Amino acid sequence: MNSKKVANYIVNWLKDYATKAGVKGFVVGVSGGIDSAVTSTLCAKTGLATICIEMPIHQNVNQVSRAEEHIEKLKIKYNNVRSIRIDLTKSFESIHELMPLGDSEDLLTLTLANTRARLRMTSLYYLAGINSSLVVGTGNKIEDFGVGFYTKYGDGGVDISPIADLVKSEVFALGIFLEVPLAILKAAPTDGLFGDSRTDEDQLGASYDELEIAMKQDQDEVVIDDLKGRQKEVFEIYTRLNKNNQHKMNPIPVCIIVDTLKK
Repeated sequence: MNSKKVANYIVNWLKDYATKAGVKGFVVGVSGGIDSAVTSTLCAKTGLATICIEMPIHQNVNQVSRAEEHIEKLKIKYNNVRSIRIDLTKSFESIHELMPLGDSEDLLTLTLANTRARLRMTSLYYLAGINSSLVVGTGNKIEDFGVGFYTKYGDGGVDISPIADLVKSEVFALGIFLEVPLAILKAAPTDGLFGDSRTDEDQLGASYDELEIAMKQDQDEVVIDDLKGRQKEVFEIYTRLNKNNQHKMNPIPVCIIVDTLKK
């Protein structure tokens, strides 16, 4: 991939979209991971107002320090960048205390993780609203269109998605080109929604490199019986997640009422 050409194309795309939308700039949630680091850097390069938002909720200290390092470097390099830090831990705990716990510990854990993402989405849209800005998505192609690894109306609730046509390896290539901090480039990808050390690979059961291969195999209509060993195992993981998460990737189903029923 020609990282320079791709970066310039995305920067111009972002600037053109914001100009046509009549907004002042962008808000980006910065987590300390590669996707948000690349996305926020691309937004900064537009020259338009870019607000980097930190929204810790019982966050791992390493994730916080990586986010802070990245944001500070952006602010030094680009005078159109500023940052806001909103600790949402108390808000999250308040919601947790108000809600019933249900009967399943596993379902509760997953629901609380998704609640974190939705609380952050609400905060991003508030900040975008008062700053006449767009909420910028940080999802990559594998997450957004492969396995649906995001929260519906959480990190999936955005105005624009500048890196959603890039697989993870391409995002890393852009990160190197854009001089994202080494600590971020070396960090294991994680959504940071569970308050523990689990990585994306722990949750998905496969690495992004493996899932990229599986996505290509699916697009090429590879027959699963032709695969063996780990490749077959990963392909099964990919196709299962892709099927189960279609409700995220497809438009909301609408019950169409034909005119004859209305008469």
